[in-house]
Amino acid sequence: MKLSRRSVAFMLLGAGGLRFARPALGQLLARGQDQAPNRRELTIVVKDFGYSAGRIEVMQDDLVKLTVRSEDVAHSFAIDEYRIVKRVPAGGSTTFEFQADRAGTFPFYCNLTSEPGHKMERGELIVRAK
Repeated sequence: MKLSRRSVAFMLLGAGGLRFARPALGQLLARGQDQAPNRRELTIVVKDFGYSAGRIEVMQDDLVKLTVRSEDVAHSFAIDEYRIVKRVPAGGSTTFEFQADRAGTFPFYCNLTSEPGHKMERGELIVRAK
């Protein structure tokens, strides 16, 4: 049975033990708050078959909100290890989120084949271990 903060508090209140259990309950609640991920918001501009940021660095377990914006033709953004493939419309943008839950260096690229220049769109996501 998974206990929520509320159910633990009700159990302690019902048992009359909140006064004695307050320090332990405070530690339990603080531990849950420490585990919240950092939120990173990043924007990459794609133009002339290149990403404005060839390198993205985040910490492991960060929640990454990434906006990829095209300033010319249609592009895409793919990271195989995270199963991310997003299409970016010509002159438009695409925003998505993912949890950077694995440490390492992961290549990102454009997987479109309509223009030979798409093959040059490359970069790397670096996820630093905690």
